[in-house]
Amino acid sequence: MLLVMREIVPKLPESEKYDLKDQLSRSVKVIPRLIVEGYAKRHQKFGFQKYLDDAMAECNESIVSIEQCHDIYNVDPEICNKLVIVYDQSARQIFKLAEAWDKFDKNRRRKGGLSQTP
Repeated sequence: MLLVMREIVPKLPESEKYDLKDQLSRSVKVIPRLIVEGYAKRHQKFGFQKYLDDAMAECNESIVSIEQCHDIYNVDPEICNKLVIVYDQSARQIFKLAEAWDKFDKNRRRKGGLSQTP
């Protein structure tokens, strides 16, 4: 997120202030917030899973926006490629977390109910 905010967003033209610049800023900043908010709602049946799904979607949206920055405005290809890899890996890790949480949550429900916290 910091690299996007420091190295890409400032290089976008002012004409993108309410479009690509705004969308990219919001998508990269919301990913950690979604994970934290979802974890806070882990006691709800599908609470955490929904937020993890949303975080994965924001990773994918960030990838597309970064690629657009490179393709349209010729933003540094090395930085853009690095960030695409980072956000792709992040989406994969969030997916694995969602799978692991689903298994953990099912086991937890079988062993004594949702009132127990990890």
